[in-house]
Amino acid sequence: MKHVVITGANRGIGLELARHYHEHGWKVTGVCRESSSELDNDAEQVIDGIDVSSADGIELLVAALQGQTIDLLINNAGVLQQDVLGKLDIASLRLQMEINAFAPILICEALLPNLEPGSKIANITSRMGSISDNDSGGHYGYRASKAAFNAFGKSLAIDLKERGIAVAQLHPGFVKTRMVNFAGIITTEESVAGLTERIEALSLENTGSFWHCNGDELPW
Repeated sequence: MKHVVITGANRGIGLELARHYHEHGWKVTGVCRESSSELDNDAEQVIDGIDVSSADGIELLVAALQGQTIDLLINNAGVLQQDVLGKLDIASLRLQMEINAFAPILICEALLPNLEPGSKIANITSRMGSISDNDSGGHYGYRASKAAFNAFGKSLAIDLKERGIAVAQLHPGFVKTRMVNFAGIITTEESVAGLTERIEALSLENTGSFWHCNGDELPW
């Protein structure tokens, strides 16, 4: 049975990813701060109480997964806060960078012993991390943190290619989730349908690419 580990799995896109892989016969490990009844139904293993931005949280995650092979690691946990020029808050900028960029690359590094040739890493990022695509400004912390995450993911893909591990940066679309007060234009089901297609198509030939869930390759 293949094994997928999903961070931020208790709601939204993460929960729908857990549901998808559970229905397709995978062993699902859901990682979150606090579990939900829905996640408990769709995950064979729930690792809760995890703050992905803390060293202690990552150590707890590593201990809980010790000896388990991971076929697919999905870094989905993230945070979006509103940043207004003239009222920028360094604590908000730092929090978004820590959770959206630093945490997932440190999780990847910590879980390398669990990954084998043929394993995959899917990083759920955002097209808002694209510098070329930015034509509306604002969202300073979120854009910067996702741009940093994209840079980390690209380097990770290069460094892990010789180990036979493929990495993708994936934009889920503008999804109706709590993060955006359900103001999105597609459902979690529609997003996950596209994301899982991109993950299935991920290989060492296209590792290091930045994809929209609809299949379009996005500019950095």
